[in-house]
Amino acid sequence: MINAVGNRMTREISRQQRLASDIEKTQIQISSSKRLQRMSDDPVASRRISTINAAQSSMSNWQLNLTTASGMVSQGESVMKSVSALLQRVNDLSMTAVNGTMDASSRQTISAEIQSIADEIDNLTASRGSNGEPLFSAIPHVMRFDTDIAFAPLPAAGDVFAINGVSLSASLRDVANNIATGNEAGMGTDRDVVMNMIGHVADQHAGIGLAAGRLDRIAESLDLRAISVKDERSGLEDTDLAEAISLLKAQDLTLSAAQATFAQINRRTLFDILS
Repeated sequence: MINAVGNRMTREISRQQRLASDIEKTQIQISSSKRLQRMSDDPVASRRISTINAAQSSMSNWQLNLTTASGMVSQGESVMKSVSALLQRVNDLSMTAVNGTMDASSRQTISAEIQSIADEIDNLTASRGSNGEPLFSAIPHVMRFDTDIAFAPLPAAGDVFAINGVSLSASLRDVANNIATGNEAGMGTDRDVVMNMIGHVADQHAGIGLAAGRLDRIAESLDLRAISVKDERSGLEDTDLAEAISLLKAQDLTLSAAQATFAQINRRTLFDILS
């Protein structure tokens, strides 16, 4: 009889300890706002959270690449606008130079300005990005923006600032030389050369604009996915506070009732148990 009572008391103490442990677990879930404290709490959800965590890490890197690439493209478009404006100035100057009333001194002045423009274009060709690296590199810098999306936001310098392997600045210096020497035949063909350069730069500028639009669309899609993944992780990992608080109250009530009952039973004396 005594052994049976002792066993019942031991089981009751163990039950109350489990209730106290459950209460502590629920309190931690509420204070940390995290439903899962260890993988064993929900192995399936924990594995999914691990997968989501890896995906979020990748998306963070892709978003960083998008920010960097968008800055490069914006700077690249600014460079192209400057080059276009300079070439348009050359076009105006070359038209003026073919005027038969131009004297040698005036042609020298025009030639010197075009030489200066060639130098400016060389400087623009060597533009550097915020990271100190060449904006237009010899080999296009391919960046990854998603699992299956990777491309160079800007073309190579040779594709932008050269036509058929001849740099824009070199062609401009030829134009300047023809004007300075009064080479009428050369000046006649130079008009077409300059217009070809203007068209080439416009095409390259348009290509960079297309890259900018593509980056914007990728960024928008990635932002939506990031929100979706974050919401899924929150649903798996975060504590439902209303539910947890309600559970805590029920657990506390159950433990209090068990403790009160246990205390009442233990008021009985040994003679009460034996009788």
